[in-house]
Amino acid sequence: MNLAAGTNENLAHMSNVLIYSAMAIYMLAFFAHIAEWTFGARSKVGRTAAALTAPAAATASAPKVQVKKAGGGTAVLERPKIVTRSAAGSRDVPDGPGAAGGTEQGDLYGRIAISLTVLGFLLAVGGVVTRATSVQRAPWGNMYEFSITFSTVVVAAYLVLLATKVKVRWLGLPLVTAVLLDLGIATTVLYTSSDQLVPALHSYWLWIHVSCAIICGATFFIGGAGTLLYLFRDNYEAKVAAGKQPGATMTSVMERLPSAASLDKFSYRINAAVFPLWTFTIIAGAIWAGDAWGRYWGWDPKETWSFITWVVYACYLHARATAGWKGRKAAYLALFAFGCWIWNYYGVNIFINGKHSYAGV
Repeated sequence: MNLAAGTNENLAHMSNVLIYSAMAIYMLAFFAHIAEWTFGARSKVGRTAAALTAPAAATASAPKVQVKKAGGGTAVLERPKIVTRSAAGSRDVPDGPGAAGGTEQGDLYGRIAISLTVLGFLLAVGGVVTRATSVQRAPWGNMYEFSITFSTVVVAAYLVLLATKVKVRWLGLPLVTAVLLDLGIATTVLYTSSDQLVPALHSYWLWIHVSCAIICGATFFIGGAGTLLYLFRDNYEAKVAAGKQPGATMTSVMERLPSAASLDKFSYRINAAVFPLWTFTIIAGAIWAGDAWGRYWGWDPKETWSFITWVVYACYLHARATAGWKGRKAAYLALFAFGCWIWNYYGVNIFINGKHSYAGV
């Protein structure tokens, strides 16, 4: 591999080896998560399926009212059935038995999957650090570097949530799957040899603006994954509540997830928490543009889609806070917002030329 002057070839090669090694470990983690979802605590699967209709069942034992008849006897009348619903508009049901670990924490497949994810993360961190060290700069000067750093931050966010006892065991499989896809695209389509930056990127704003964008993207991904899984879980709960019997495979998968209401609340809180940082990211980019290009805003494609993403997320948060949008309507809007971010991440850089196009991609 021919590297430009000013780069450390050995470190650059080491970075590539570490990234490929991380991908191999993540692949093993993927299969371990598949085993966890498929075989883990199978005897407990179905334990909460009946609970999906628990509110209705609970009313069967509700106090009964005795009314005296005109002839001297008494008639027993049941109180009207009351079915409570969550804020998301879905059934009030408990989380699936595999959602938070709980009794599943000791599950062999789950422990193996998390351990492999940690190992893959450490290798990826080594790959990002050696890439940065090879050219003595921030490791996000092009799309390849942005992607490997982005996937590493996504896994870091997941592990932090696990360490703080947030119930996100269910996120492991979709997260590892997405990370493998991201790294696969990065190492094939987006790969760029380690090189020095173009003059416009020589600024401390590279550390501030782009690092904030990566953190926001990682957090938006977690919120987006929760939203997508909410739609599947909500559909499952609706079928069971209607008296339908989902297949054994569907039941096994869905009961590895929290309830629809829990997923809806989780996604909303994640998106709301990171939105101020996304706002700062856009402001920081504008300030940097003023320094580098002599204008704060020029409707460059990257600037435009960053603003569109901000507007859609703002609409989502505003609709939930003021218009009472809950459940599926809010979920569709949240997924559209995340889709805007993904397009800004990949599409704008690959398919549209602008001032943010550096190092090919």
